[in-house]
Amino acid sequence: MEKPLVAIIGRPNVGKSTLFNKLCGKRISIVKDTPGVTRDRIYGDSEWCGYAFSLVDTGGVDFKETSELQLNIIKQAELAVELADVVVFVVDGKYGLNTADYDAVKFLRKFNLPVILTVNKIDSGNKENLYDFYKLGLGEPIAISAEQSKGLGDLLDEIVSKFKVKVSPDENKEKIKIAIVGKPNAGKSSILNKIVGEERVMVSEIAGTTRDVINTPFTQNGRDYMLIDTAGIRRKRSIQPESVELYSVLRAFEAIRNCDVALLVLDASEGLSDQDKRLAGFIHEEGKPSVIIMNKWDLIEKDHKTMNKFNETLANDLKFMSYFVSLYTSAVTNQRLNKIIELVDKVYANTYNRISTSSINEILQNAVLVNEPPSKKGRACKIYYITQVSVAPPTFVLFVNDKNLMHFSYMRYLENCIRNAYDFSGTPIKLIIRNKGEKE
Repeated sequence: MEKPLVAIIGRPNVGKSTLFNKLCGKRISIVKDTPGVTRDRIYGDSEWCGYAFSLVDTGGVDFKETSELQLNIIKQAELAVELADVVVFVVDGKYGLNTADYDAVKFLRKFNLPVILTVNKIDSGNKENLYDFYKLGLGEPIAISAEQSKGLGDLLDEIVSKFKVKVSPDENKEKIKIAIVGKPNAGKSSILNKIVGEERVMVSEIAGTTRDVINTPFTQNGRDYMLIDTAGIRRKRSIQPESVELYSVLRAFEAIRNCDVALLVLDASEGLSDQDKRLAGFIHEEGKPSVIIMNKWDLIEKDHKTMNKFNETLANDLKFMSYFVSLYTSAVTNQRLNKIIELVDKVYANTYNRISTSSINEILQNAVLVNEPPSKKGRACKIYYITQVSVAPPTFVLFVNDKNLMHFSYMRYLENCIRNAYDFSGTPIKLIIRNKGEKE
């Protein structure tokens, strides 16, 4: 059963993202004392008194402003409310009523949804401001301080009381978390929107439009996913210290650490940059299965050898990631976009592959017969046996007489032998060398 969705709406800088983070129990939305920091819909999960539900944070709506950016924010807020079961309308109890609050109420009345008037930034010194908000005609306001975590229990009680169905936390199936990463303007948000079949995140020709990590739940063929769109990651020296972008990039790296599968989106018209290589290296070092999406394929002049040439270039530039899986797409023409989730499922399955001890040792014996282990100063490295100790990434421990005799080139040879025997495409595997008698 699908969980109820609660949309958090309000004008800029009233504390929506702080409230969102508190209700989710972790920092998902960026919080900064600057209006307009949140510009897309940010999803998170919460539960209260046996009720599980999803939350969506939105950008601050200002109906008087007519810039392209603000019109996109309003559009995202409208989409969020259309999908929502309950709306939490947040106003600023410190500064009182604002004309933008009245505009937002007029906007919300079109949807005929339960609206919970939530007055944030209320403490003992400004409670008299609370009574002004009755003028909005939304009933009794709930006073909270999101920053101080005050009044959140009363707010949560009111939220769950509005649900038409109860979904318990136990009914929430585990989702496969997919992080979409890459440089600014590579087409990450466009790909996400095409996968889910609607405009979940803002798309603009202006590089850097996505600032937050944006979680988007998605179901295909009965399987649940969480698509995580991240800010475009530029070179470190291009980012201003203490900027919102810096926080966004740090969050994007965190998304890679926490994901199940990473989609590295590249701009085919620009080729593989040094920054793309660094991102691929980070994904590899974190042990994450991945798919390399070569986007904007429609801009490339092609013949029957073009894709092979691109793959050869990738293989040369990503020698440390010889197991890569690539896909050539266009978010404009929809070319091969339907293959993305199929490949996600494949590399996700591969990172959980297990090989029995007898089978992996048979591979090892054949490898040693073809190419003997290295020796050093007349002393040969003797390999006793190998066993798989974990998955995600698949990790193998190789027991030898002296690990100092093992050379990295032979370890790479053994990895290739394992990959030739079993499909570990799209996922790194780890080989750990231990002296015989050491604990696994």
